[in-house]
Amino acid sequence: MTTSADEGQFLAMLLKLINAKNTMEILAMDINRENYELGLPVIEKAGVAHKIEFREGPALPVLDQMLEDACHGSYDFIFVDADKDNYINYHKRLIDLVKVGGVIGYDNTLWNGSVAEPADAPMRKYVRYYRDFVMELNKALAADPRIEICMLPVGDGITLCRRIS
Repeated sequence: MTTSADEGQFLAMLLKLINAKNTMEILAMDINRENYELGLPVIEKAGVAHKIEFREGPALPVLDQMLEDACHGSYDFIFVDADKDNYINYHKRLIDLVKVGGVIGYDNTLWNGSVAEPADAPMRKYVRYYRDFVMELNKALAADPRIEICMLPVGDGITLCRRIS
């Protein structure tokens, strides 16, 4: 998983603007610790290793445990760039973990532009497969009265959700 340079720069500025102190990135949860350790030298070089609490395991059970542990409303910012088929399941949990006024960012919400294409348009197999999951998320976010959203054509599309209630 990668984030484009323009998206990374935008997110870095956003975090400063909202003065985010407690953040979560769903990729900091992984079923394989080796994936985290692969990036650890870069994390250490950046001097932020002390700020990261890696959680090993599938993200949904980890999030469920966080909700059971009363972490409700404790995050200023949450970023999701993970398995697209679970985006809607992440949202159902993350909305309770982010504070009112906090922001959730979903990556890849334009999904290679496929969300604007007709269903029968030619697409690569993996794009077609995940397109419906991304479209389901986009529709759910647009209809969720607890958030206000802004979809930006940065990178492969990022949707920012500010929790309002």
